[in-house]
Amino acid sequence: MKNMENLEEILNILLRGVNKGIPVGISNRHIHLSRKDMDKLFGEEAELTKLKDLSQVGQFAAKEVVTLCGPKGVIEKVRVLGPFRGETQIELSMGDCIKLGIKGEVRLSGNLENSSGITLVGPKGAIELSRGAIISQRHIHMNEEDGKKYGVSNGDIVSVKIDGVRGGVLNNVSIRIDNLFKLECHLDIEEANCLGLNPKSKLEIIK
Repeated sequence: MKNMENLEEILNILLRGVNKGIPVGISNRHIHLSRKDMDKLFGEEAELTKLKDLSQVGQFAAKEVVTLCGPKGVIEKVRVLGPFRGETQIELSMGDCIKLGIKGEVRLSGNLENSSGITLVGPKGAIELSRGAIISQRHIHMNEEDGKKYGVSNGDIVSVKIDGVRGGVLNNVSIRIDNLFKLECHLDIEEANCLGLNPKSKLEIIK
């Protein structure tokens, strides 16, 4: 039995060495709305209109857009993503935060405690939020089988390597595991542009 366990561990190590090529998902600024805030911005009982499905199961880009207003600037036509969430969350780049004049803090999705407030303007109304604007921490979505293959667990922090002329290493990449997830590393558009990445790019976990 012990020999079998050792063999399995050796195989896992070998697999981690050859299982490269994690797809990259490049994220531009966007917003996830709560049902309550959707009503305020787009009218009572308004529904999101699907524009296209996204890579993760059940996620989609909607036709609806909002305007973001900060102390120093405005960004128009920010895409809403569905489905609705329990609390509104706005995901921005560092450059967006500078333009708006708000504090840009890197957070995992859903970690909104003490995050920046912002004003949202829609066709039917406006909302002044006390929190909800974040810079999304780079992360890798994967299912449990992927986690075993790459030797990682939910919540682990890893580094990833990107090849190419502008390639390099990114640290502080969070692992997010759920059996509904499709394997994909999510980076924001500034990170992707800096490293010369596009939607067909791949990267490698190097831990």
